[in-house]
Amino acid sequence: MEREEAIKIATAVNILGSFCGPRDIDELTAAALQDKYHFPQVDVAVLLGGSILAGGEVFAEIMKNRLAEKYVIVGGAGHTTETLREKMAASLGREVSSNSCEAKLFNEYLQKKHGLSADYLETESTNCGNNITFLLALLERENLSHDSLLMVQDATMQRRMEAGWRHHAGAGLVVNYAAYKVTVTGSEKGLTYEEKPAGMWDMDRYVELLMGDAQRLQDTPDGYGPKGKNFIAHVDMPPEVREAFLYLQKFYKMRKANPAYAKP
Repeated sequence: MEREEAIKIATAVNILGSFCGPRDIDELTAAALQDKYHFPQVDVAVLLGGSILAGGEVFAEIMKNRLAEKYVIVGGAGHTTETLREKMAASLGREVSSNSCEAKLFNEYLQKKHGLSADYLETESTNCGNNITFLLALLERENLSHDSLLMVQDATMQRRMEAGWRHHAGAGLVVNYAAYKVTVTGSEKGLTYEEKPAGMWDMDRYVELLMGDAQRLQDTPDGYGPKGKNFIAHVDMPPEVREAFLYLQKFYKMRKANPAYAKP
């Protein structure tokens, strides 16, 4: 790979990464919430199990700083679960069975690494859509207030998850806090991470996930917005993000939805 081309590719990847993985506050503190939203604590903090291991560390920080009234981990098994099982096995120092669900794995991680445990686990959802609908069902079943939500998901899927909440819940404030932020650099040797978070995807997988979500976020006949499959609320995609997506299509294929995890 030529250096100039690698730098252009890395720049495009970083544009998609920043767009797909928003963080609405600069730090996980009550003061940051108070400064921006005029309250020090949300009703519910939720960790979505599609995240890499770094999401567990972020959620632990949220819990230690008491940023929510209640804490929920969501996730059965989906297209990213097998990678999580492999990373968790190494982190937990034990074998992880092929039917282990994301929510229970992350809760075990919190217990072992930080002595913490979520208040509720949702263990049946298989995709971003029913991550949200099953979460809503849990919140309503347990009669939990959810006017404000602090949401942690893998950075590749954070914006789509928030758009899914807006579509299905129709109300309530979501504070986005993507599980990680990375910067990709390009050189003659290819693409590399400046710093690699715990459990991070290999580079090709990371770009594949970003490309898949950039496609889904578009409100077009091929996207997931109201003008397409109507799975999520409308998302405004800036021109530079669309241009980065189109540029990367020259070099990468997009991830297709796995029908095994596509049930509503």
